[in-house]
Amino acid sequence: MSGKVVCVTGASGYIASWLVKLLLDRGYTVKATVRDLGDPKKTEHLRTLAGASERLQLFKANLLEEGSFDAVVNGCECVFHTASPFYHDIKDPQVELIDPAVKGTLNVLGSCAKISSIKKVVVTSSMAAVSYNERPRTPDVIVDETWFSSAEICERTKLWYVLSKTLAEESAWKFSKENGIELVTINPAMVIGPLLQPTLNTSCAAILNLITGSSAYPNATFGWVNVKDVALAHILAYEVPSANGRYCLVERVAHYSEIVKKIHELYPSLELPQKCADDKPFVPTYQVSKEKTRSLGLDYTPLETSLKETIESLKEKGFVTF
Repeated sequence: MSGKVVCVTGASGYIASWLVKLLLDRGYTVKATVRDLGDPKKTEHLRTLAGASERLQLFKANLLEEGSFDAVVNGCECVFHTASPFYHDIKDPQVELIDPAVKGTLNVLGSCAKISSIKKVVVTSSMAAVSYNERPRTPDVIVDETWFSSAEICERTKLWYVLSKTLAEESAWKFSKENGIELVTINPAMVIGPLLQPTLNTSCAAILNLITGSSAYPNATFGWVNVKDVALAHILAYEVPSANGRYCLVERVAHYSEIVKKIHELYPSLELPQKCADDKPFVPTYQVSKEKTRSLGLDYTPLETSLKETIESLKEKGFVTF
């Protein structure tokens, strides 16, 4: 694949940094966008990647500025749109989450629609856009790519991040159909594994909280997947000619109690939370189909390995010492 030019938006992010690394490893030339070229926290870890000095070009682009991606996507064969905010402490969901997710996606796709060289656009969506609807999620239920989250339920339950991803993916499909863009979405669950960026991202923070003296673990069940698998899935979605539609990325669905148990097996000396945050019955686990991701040729990293890689990386980056 050497010599091919691709674009990655939001390149300083957790998944995107790995995507840039793997693309460079495969010989691609990468045009990558960040919000602030002057912030070493956003650029330094990318500039030091193998192949970066020859084949990585960094650009400043603003998700909310129409046309700000025109120059970046020009000449690219594929655009990987990963840029979308993910954090919990929200004051104004519309401004902080929904606008950047929805308008940002439409701005990037709008730029792509003008460029004839672009063969495919791969958008980082989320299991958040898949599994929040009126259907029950219980151990015998298998969630797959035909599931869509309900915007109405997200609004009613004030799940603003979930709503932002749901609306962003809905508008991406609508726009791409209307404008003849070949679109693939990657829908990962909770993404963990080693960090390339120097800052702490939301999903790894969930693991950090468990190992830094939290008294209780959340009563929550999530799908979990390794960041390297997620990055690779993006690339395969472009490279595999038959890749189409959506891909749910979940190695395993596990309740936080099971995550704590696995961390304890890996690190017996760590002080971990002993109890659940509430007395309610545990939120049940469910299944997520792996059939479609198998067709990409993706092999998942086991959850135990992902947890170990996350904790070793948090240690190495100085977020935790033991």
